[in-house]
Amino acid sequence: MRTRFLPRLLNDEVEKYLERNDTIIIPVGTVELHGGFPLDAETVASEAIAMKMAESCDALVLSGLPYFYAGATATGRGTVQVSVRTGIDYLFGIAESLLRQGFRRQIYISFHGPAHITISPVVRDFMDRYGVPILYLDLTMQLFSKGGILSSIDDFHAVTAGAYDILGRLDDIPLTTEYEHAKESSVKRFSVLSGLAYESGATGYYFGEKSDHMSTPAIATAEERKKLAENGKVLIDKLVKHLDMPSIVSCMRDLDEFEKTVMERYPWVPAAFRRSVASGK
Repeated sequence: MRTRFLPRLLNDEVEKYLERNDTIIIPVGTVELHGGFPLDAETVASEAIAMKMAESCDALVLSGLPYFYAGATATGRGTVQVSVRTGIDYLFGIAESLLRQGFRRQIYISFHGPAHITISPVVRDFMDRYGVPILYLDLTMQLFSKGGILSSIDDFHAVTAGAYDILGRLDDIPLTTEYEHAKESSVKRFSVLSGLAYESGATGYYFGEKSDHMSTPAIATAEERKKLAENGKVLIDKLVKHLDMPSIVSCMRDLDEFEKTVMERYPWVPAAFRRSVASGK
């Protein structure tokens, strides 16, 4: 294919793709304070990884979704803060459109820690509305837990740089040493609260210092930037290989078929009940 990004395709190309497959990956991003990286760092990381994932399982990518709940980084005046509820409603509308278009296999991904607050409700409510199991894949969780792909925060930053390089935007990362000195987070003493539920979902807070998100490595020269990006691309390839996207998509298909039998056995589950009411049965 010329590209895996749906907005860059012709309509004819999308319809031809849908004749053979029905899988689309939706990277959900943010525009927020991010140390020595541009504000769209987590959007770029999600889109670049989505592209690699799509190549591995013959999927398309719905790009261009950067404005969602950022969270504690609202202290930065470059951060675009959208409410969780607004993000849920917007994503749900996109999911509905994609299903009508023919994309029954929808995989939502994000490089942003609090993204689960927005995406997980969409996944669960969509099942109850349409009886279609769509998926949320948390990239940060996978990078840190799947086989130890990331061994340090420096690896995390390398992945970000690698993503910019994959999308042809490496020069957007400025050369700087200003953000390299890590400081203890101003909200660390409240971790007893924030650790009581899944990341960012326990209590509301804002960072007290702009350096809280986040210290980034010194990038003094273009050569250092390129080296960081090359290391990051290796880690991205390792992640995609480890995930085994064809197996994930296959499992989604199996789950879809299984749930059809569940809804037949239990016609009172929300999706089955709604269908029966709509059909007048």
